[in-house]
Amino acid sequence: MIGEHLLRDLSPQVLSVLVRRGADFAAAEDAVQDALMEAVRRWEGGMPDEPKGWLVTVAWRKFLDARRSASARAMREVAVTHEPAPGPAGQADDTLLLLSRCCHPALSPASAIALTLRAVGGLTTAQIARAFLVPESTMAQRISRAKRTLAGERFERPGDVRAVLRVLYLMFDHGFGGATDLAAEAIRLTRQLTASVPHDPEAAGLLALMLLHHARRAARLDASGDLVPLALQDRSRWDTAMITEGVELLQDALARDALGEYQVQAAIAALHDDAASADETDWSQILEWYDELVRIVPGNPVVELNRAVAVGYVDGPLAGLRQVEKLDAGLPRRDAVAAYLHEQAGNDGEAARLYAAAAQAATSSAEMAHLLKQAARLNRRARPGGGPSGTGSDGPVDRDGS
Repeated sequence: MIGEHLLRDLSPQVLSVLVRRGADFAAAEDAVQDALMEAVRRWEGGMPDEPKGWLVTVAWRKFLDARRSASARAMREVAVTHEPAPGPAGQADDTLLLLSRCCHPALSPASAIALTLRAVGGLTTAQIARAFLVPESTMAQRISRAKRTLAGERFERPGDVRAVLRVLYLMFDHGFGGATDLAAEAIRLTRQLTASVPHDPEAAGLLALMLLHHARRAARLDASGDLVPLALQDRSRWDTAMITEGVELLQDALARDALGEYQVQAAIAALHDDAASADETDWSQILEWYDELVRIVPGNPVVELNRAVAVGYVDGPLAGLRQVEKLDAGLPRRDAVAAYLHEQAGNDGEAARLYAAAAQAATSSAEMAHLLKQAARLNRRARPGGGPSGTGSDGPVDRDGS
């Protein structure tokens, strides 16, 4: 039986070769799928010595056959002239080229992520739809629109690496869990990217950031599936090997003296991961890194909001609240951060109200349940005879600047 993982790994590599040769994206993907189906039929008796080369040759022929059926005789003759002889495919790394195409600025972030998962990640449309919690037909339409947007675009050279990094960052940030884990896929694709651009400190910084966050995954939910804030997580469940790899990547990136936003965010994550307990977190150094991040990406409200948490730890909750009050009232997570800071300042009633308001804007059921639990805890405390709340505030949700 042919390994599913082998075909999944080879599919984007073959697609990259066809795109580099000038094939239209949609037509190239159709040709690759046809070649994969032929491989399933013909490889049962034994795989060729060069499976990638075999697939490239078959896919290119199928692409040309499709072109011939829709083109004039002159075009057919040109295509035949350029058909490569069977044999090993070139070893050039086309990952960045294909990622650049999938992350084209003409695409919306959601479309870019979906197309990247389809073309570079090798996922099926059904798998991507499950990850985004939408019907398969909806995802198929989204991917088709993305392909139409890119129709006619020629990509002889890779595009802006920063655009690719942004899409991979958003993919990682989209969420965890399910049959298709977007965070794990983002890490896998970012590893491929860093191999294509080994001297880019921001690519290494992004991979470090992902690893340093992903290392806490096992501790994010309790046995009941409830969200566990960073301050209360069982740090013995963090993946120390992943943290070590992330720190080493970060140190190598910082040594190149070309500081960027992903390196700074990774440095903040590393400080959280380095603390043996929440009380030992070096918030003063974290705030210094946030000041650096504000300098690199000025006017970013999400950065300003995360910085306000650090200000609250260093200079007190009222100082943190003054920073939050400068931000737009509709900013995601603003109410949750304000609620936490109000509770630290002793304003339980206002904190309970803001926790409840933040729950209405939560982007996941786990986050909503956590915020409602905080509101209920404070409301019980406010009632006569309610008594102490037990452990007190749980602290912010596991978001430390990413």
